[in-house]
Amino acid sequence: MATIGDVVVGIAIVVGLVGVVVQVLPGLFLVAAAVITWGVVTGGPVGWTVVAVAVLATGLAFVGEYLLAGRHLKKAGVPFSTMVVGGLLGIVGFFVIPVVGLLVGFVAGVFLAELLRARDPRTAWRSTVAALQATGLTILVELAGALVTTAAWIAGLVLA
Repeated sequence: MATIGDVVVGIAIVVGLVGVVVQVLPGLFLVAAAVITWGVVTGGPVGWTVVAVAVLATGLAFVGEYLLAGRHLKKAGVPFSTMVVGGLLGIVGFFVIPVVGLLVGFVAGVFLAELLRARDPRTAWRSTVAALQATGLTILVELAGALVTTAAWIAGLVLA
């Protein structure tokens, strides 16, 4: 791939990494798509090895984030329906309150859903904290997958 193509892939990777942390863009998939595209266009053993590493890292991160978060939420007793309410209010908050609305809406949604379910503010708050911890775990796992994919691309750049 030409130098301009490498720069475009690099920019896409940086945007994807930011998307992983900020959770507004599907960052892990953006990083994977950019690196896989680079690997397919580059071809050869290096390109296809980078594609294999990217697919594997992305797949493992995708599965790992749901397994870890699900286990954490199950241990804390937070039902899936509570997370759905938190996610929906997070989406509403994203459009209502600039910059921080997603987080505010998610926290409010989880807290309100758990307050209605448990009828105890302390229990609702513990569930909200557990949901935030699970969200943090998913961000860390996604970031790890995206960084492994990025490292594979950098190694591919050096070797190609």
